[in-house]
Amino acid sequence: MMCEKYKVSRSGFYAWQRRPASARSLDNTSLCEHIKALHKTSHEAYGSPRIYAALKQQGLSCGRNKIALLMRQMDIAGRASRLYWRNAGNHAFFQRHGNEKLSMDEPSSINQLWVGDVTFIKTGNGWQFLAVVMDMFSRRIIGWALANHRKASLTCEALQMAIKQRKPKTGLWFHSDRGIEYAALEYQALLRQYGIKPSMNRPRQCTDNAHMESFFHSFKSEWIHGNKFKGGEDLKVAIKHYIEDFYNPVRLHSGIGYQSPVAMEING
Repeated sequence: MMCEKYKVSRSGFYAWQRRPASARSLDNTSLCEHIKALHKTSHEAYGSPRIYAALKQQGLSCGRNKIALLMRQMDIAGRASRLYWRNAGNHAFFQRHGNEKLSMDEPSSINQLWVGDVTFIKTGNGWQFLAVVMDMFSRRIIGWALANHRKASLTCEALQMAIKQRKPKTGLWFHSDRGIEYAALEYQALLRQYGIKPSMNRPRQCTDNAHMESFFHSFKSEWIHGNKFKGGEDLKVAIKHYIEDFYNPVRLHSGIGYQSPVAMEING
């Protein structure tokens, strides 16, 4: 019936069935398996650019367009974009410090410029607030803290974790937004105690701290979106897993040549 419909001889059909798969077909099958494995390892976070970069690091030669095509055919895509928007915040709050980051060169090593910010995450037991500290050279997350409030003690805890891990020399810059948890006397005193120089966003310019905005976007779209958390302890386990097991040692960053933060610090 099918042979008649497509005007193919029976002998030709059976010969086609017995014919071994072409080398190209076998290569594509193998490549698809690698793509699926990398996508799974990234917790479905990677789109075609990062899959392409990861395959190159594994020594597999292939074109970016081909990777994108195979991913579309397999209905595989990275977790995505525009899921979260920045909370407008309180722009009326006074500005203690200027934006010194604007005039700085890109960091050439660790502990030259740190950036920090706070975001909020909903759980079954109410809102939780996450404060994070990032080293701008490598994009590595070096400090974080979670609490059910947005007080200066939250940002102090995140900064103290970073200081304990890094033990920076005097002269380090720390850039943040203009929120009260960073402008508070308690936080400013901690900066002075360790010889850390402050810098803050310009009024109504959240893009001044774009790298932290980018981190929170990636974290929420890759790890939080679609998951439910009973409360702070449940969420804390997920954050620790994301930062320590995936983001810092594994996740590829386009801004540092598709390396992980840990690799960036090793390779420079």
